[in-house]
Amino acid sequence: MKGARLLYVIYALALALLVVVVPLVTHSTGSSAVTGWTSLVSPGPLSPAHTSFQNKCETCHTPHKGVEPVKCIACHIGTDFGTKASTRFHANAKQCTTCHIEHDGGASLTRMNHVALLDPALWRTPPKVEGTRPPTAFSKSTDALSCASCHAARDPHQGLFGNDCKSCHTLADWKITTFRHPSVNSRQCAECHKAPPSHFMMHFKMVSQRVAKERAPVNQCVACHTTDSWNNIRKVGWYDHH
Repeated sequence: MKGARLLYVIYALALALLVVVVPLVTHSTGSSAVTGWTSLVSPGPLSPAHTSFQNKCETCHTPHKGVEPVKCIACHIGTDFGTKASTRFHANAKQCTTCHIEHDGGASLTRMNHVALLDPALWRTPPKVEGTRPPTAFSKSTDALSCASCHAARDPHQGLFGNDCKSCHTLADWKITTFRHPSVNSRQCAECHKAPPSHFMMHFKMVSQRVAKERAPVNQCVACHTTDSWNNIRKVGWYDHH
């Protein structure tokens, strides 16, 4: 009987150590103060970019509060979220962990969640949407999103097709499976493609035309180029000179 009581006492002391002493020590001196403590409470592996914080919980977590945006910003303050069109929306986010979840090995947010951009609960100000009035409630429809507000800087069409991206593209994949390129002998390339700046300089006559052995004007792309790649020059082959 005495042995059983002694065992209960040992269990009680061990529980007190885990519940009271260990948290007090880690709160005051850091999560690495108690060897092995972090491995006992960690819900899973960190993403590859954050593996250096594996045993430094306080880098991201605040006792009794969890992960606060201010700690994320402290590390990512040098990231250009404000002026880069494709990431500018981050400046209005209320909480980083709404989209970016750790301790899952980096599995979260493997693809952009466009639907989340329409949830007013996640943003300090309403997201930029088509039309004059933003959505007043969370909707699974992405028709209100203005694609060009984020993707304008990466427009491969160089403004020739306007801003209504969703008339051709989907959020799942930018590739259009039904698209068929016009004939390889079509001479209307300039209707969709703009020549690079080098074609309007002496470089065009001194290098480009000499390589292609053609004296065609800039808007006659088909005279020098093929449709499988701009660097595949007719009668010359692959030539990367830009």
